[in-house]
Amino acid sequence: MDFDWPDDDDPRRVAVRDWLDDHDGNPSQEALAHAGYVAPHWPKPYGLEADPITQLLIDEELASAGVKRLAGGIGLGWAGPTIIYGGDQAQMDRYLWPILTGEEVWCQLFSEPDSGSDLANLATRAVRDGDRYIVNGSKIWSSGAHRSKFGILIARTDPDVPKHRGVSYFICPMDTPGLELRPIIDMTTAYSFNQTFFTDMELPVENRIGDENDGWRLAKVTLGNERVSLSGEGALWGSGPSAADLLDVVRSAGGLSDPVLRDRAAKLHIEGEVLRLIRLRTLSARLQGRQPGPEASVRKALADDHGQHVMTLAKDLSGAHGLLADTGPLGTSPQFPKTQAVVEGWNGWHGGYLFSPALTIGGGTSEVQRNIIAERVLGLPHDVDVESGKTWAEARSALA
Repeated sequence: MDFDWPDDDDPRRVAVRDWLDDHDGNPSQEALAHAGYVAPHWPKPYGLEADPITQLLIDEELASAGVKRLAGGIGLGWAGPTIIYGGDQAQMDRYLWPILTGEEVWCQLFSEPDSGSDLANLATRAVRDGDRYIVNGSKIWSSGAHRSKFGILIARTDPDVPKHRGVSYFICPMDTPGLELRPIIDMTTAYSFNQTFFTDMELPVENRIGDENDGWRLAKVTLGNERVSLSGEGALWGSGPSAADLLDVVRSAGGLSDPVLRDRAAKLHIEGEVLRLIRLRTLSARLQGRQPGPEASVRKALADDHGQHVMTLAKDLSGAHGLLADTGPLGTSPQFPKTQAVVEGWNGWHGGYLFSPALTIGGGTSEVQRNIIAERVLGLPHDVDVESGKTWAEARSALA
């Protein structure tokens, strides 16, 4: 396979440059959205149905022109693809354009305090009552929920079937009466997480995506896209600095004389290249019309460890000064060379280092990712399921 990029005069590059010239090099977010440049891989009219190479060329040309796309995060990476996959036309028309323009921010309401990594064991209930559902329960680690207009919510609609079969998928307006947020402050001192409580919260039936009790299938689509979204080039779930950014800092400071540190820097470069190539493989799946598969778990499992390696080396390169918050590696700026942070507390090397232990937990723990790889890629036997053959309610009562 040839991993070289198309030439500088490739027609796809030229088309983006001409479009930028027509917008004086400073297009609005709305113009980017309607041109299909915010999510080029999405179907028309929301995107361009672009193949992976075209997507990357568009990204490269916009970056070279200094054009930033404001839309992103959970709405663009997770909610949007799931609505496209399982939503009806009315839902796509209502929700996709505001995601693309960045007008409406989304959060994810999946994890629960008592479910741990067994997401399918969720206990939040949504009981059908005519043309509405009554929701009761709690979610945790709701990133950015306090800044969000909507959340993607999975809740149990049938407790009398096995746990994977009685789940439904909903769009939840975050200002709905009966929804309460409680802040969770992490050790970066940032308020980025929440615990979310639902007390007799009402959701209309039209806020359900797909069929009742078919939510787990849609949740797997979301989780697959989540693992892709959390595995971008940045060390912190696709945001913040990359290994290449840190190595640029090292070069600009004159390099490293310590052989152990040089070896660690070389390993970072190798890891970054492996992840880049796996990313191309994931994008190729999109070209063939497939949703992200086990390769997304492979990349996330590698990317999480890699992100910790990047931030740990950056801190170690600060030496004794690394005890202070306002220092960077090798005496350089405490800020990232490319600040693409999306969560408070990530705007500098110190905050990124403090946050990095969370990488192997959020979005599916490394242990869960490795189980997926073992079973779906390597063909190893599944873990013994003591709940096999039981309904969710029966399995739950056995724990009481």
